[in-house]
Order: sequence, then structure tokens, then C-alpha cells
Amino acid sequence: MANKTLDVSAGQSCAWPAMASRRGFLRWWSMHRFALSLLFTALCGGQSVHAGGPAAPAATAELAQAIRKTEERRMWMTVGDKHRFSITLADTEAARAFAARLPLSLDMEELNGNEKKKELSNPMPTDASRPGMIRNGDLMLWGARTLVIFYLNFDSSYAYTRLGRVDNPADLAQALGRGDVRVVFSRN
Repeated sequence: MANKTLDVSAGQSCAWPAMASRRGFLRWWSMHRFALSLLFTALCGGQSVHAGGPAAPAATAELAQAIRKTEERRMWMTVGDKHRFSITLADTEAARAFAARLPLSLDMEELNGNEKKKELSNPMPTDASRPGMIRNGDLMLWGARTLVIFYLNFDSSYAYTRLGRVDNPADLAQALGRGDVRVVFSRN
């Protein structure tokens, strides 16, 4: 059904047929208000949330715990002297083992025009899988010792262990450049 512009009153029009009348608007608002109240109730665990209400301290504690957990999974990657990227670590044994090695300064080698890699001195735990699509910003382990940061999207049949992902990889390819580069991984 195509939406047609309807005249609502002299010189005014409305692109939504259901909104063309006051009754249509009230019906629309009623449905959306009900949906929003259901969503809010679900998010609050069905409890009333107001100043001093019983759910307020629980919600605050849950929020604080979620923030703390996010920060525990956060690390940083600095490329050269200018570019700093936040990375969210995967919730895996390999990611925790990698984080335990930080800070780490690595001279990473260019490979295939889409990734930088570095052979680590000691092996790490693995849980390799074939992701199919590699995305710009993926931080992975190939085998048990090769750390890889990808800066382009492409399909791959190789198996990797996911370590994490750059949160905002928009400028990653430009920062990493075309050749080898020094990269520092740190917790802060």
C-alpha cells in the first residue's frame, strides 16, 4: 500500500494516512506509549523506579558492574606516536592471556595489504574457528603465536582465535600505513 499525502486542513498535509485525523494520531500515540511502557518495565525488572524506589539501588549496582566489566575488557593500541585506538577484548581464555602480557611493544610486519602481523615469543591458548568474514579492526591470533590486526574487510577461509576488536576502526588503515609499523598494546 503506497502512502499518499492527504489534506488534513486548509493548506496542510500529512504523509502518514493514520495520522491524518486526530483519532488516528491518538491511536498511534496510544500504541507507541504502551510499547514504550512495556519496554521500560522489562528493563527495570517490573519494579517501580523512582527516587528512593526499591529498584534504584539494584539498577545502579547492575550498571556499575556492567561498566566495570566493560573496563576490564578494554585495552588500547597505539600506532606510532599519534594514533590511539580502544579495543574491546573478547571474553576468551586467549584474550585474557594476551591482556596478561601487556604492555607490549611490537614491530608488526605488513602482510597481503590487509593486515599487520607479529610472531610472539611464547604460544598462547587457542580456540580457532573460521570467521568467514574478516572485518576492519579484528584483533586475532593465527596459530598459537602469530598476532594479527586486520585493517580491511575481506572473506577468509583461514582459522583464527578471536582476541578482540578495535571499537572505532574508521582510521585504522590510514594509521597503520602500507609498511611495517610499531604498535604498542596497553591496558591504559
